[in-house]
This record gives sequence, structure tokens and C-alpha cells, in this order.
Amino acid sequence: MSDKYVIDAYAWIEYLKGSDVGRKIRSAMEEGEVYTCAVTVAEVISKVAREEGDVEAAHNILTSNSTILDADEEISKEAGILHARMRKDVPDFGLADAYVLASAKKTASKVLTGDIHFKGVKEAIFIRS
Repeated sequence: MSDKYVIDAYAWIEYLKGSDVGRKIRSAMEEGEVYTCAVTVAEVISKVAREEGDVEAAHNILTSNSTILDADEEISKEAGILHARMRKDVPDFGLADAYVLASAKKTASKVLTGDIHFKGVKEAIFIRS
């Protein structure tokens, strides 16, 4: 059975930059099933657009290298519950992060990330250079 990963915005940005962390992410992605939450797609595209990067190229990379998971009613409910729970320990845990975590739980995947908000989360694989 192959590994399953949900890639968060932090990891995708590093991947797109081709950084050391991005290369580690790419290597892990080659070994398993890869998912991206639809909310993460919006986060990454926003970042690329703000930096005046190639939005179409970024979008194509995300969609061709991962299965996009819709932010449907079920995931949204779970994300809301997780957001409330996580904010007790991590006051600035974002709603987008909660969608990523909910997506990981739904797909029985690990979150590939370097985002400090996921440090210590059992469903996360924390990657930093």
C-alpha cells in the first residue's frame, strides 16, 4: 500500500520555488497518492498572483500532480470543528489549515507541511530544511 499525502499551501509554495524543502516534498510525493484541498489551491494561486508569478503554470502544476479535494459540506463541517478545537492550543491556527487537516483525516492521509501551525499534529509530517 502506498503512502497518501495532503499537500498544504506552505509545501506547494516551496515546491514551486524549487527550494530544499520543495525538493523534499517532491521526493515524498513521488512515493504515494497526492491530494490537495480546493481551499489550498486558492491559497497558492493568491500567493503566486500577489508575487506576479505565472498563475496558470502554478495551477497546472497543482492539478497535474495531485487530486483536488472539494471543500464540500461534510469537509466544511469537519473543518469548522477542527478549527475550533485547534484554536484552543494554537490561537492563530487558520481555517484553511483546518480544511487541510479535515481533508487528511477524510482520506486517511498525512499532511506534508513546513507550516509551524502543524508542528506536533499527529496527522502531519513536518518538513523543514
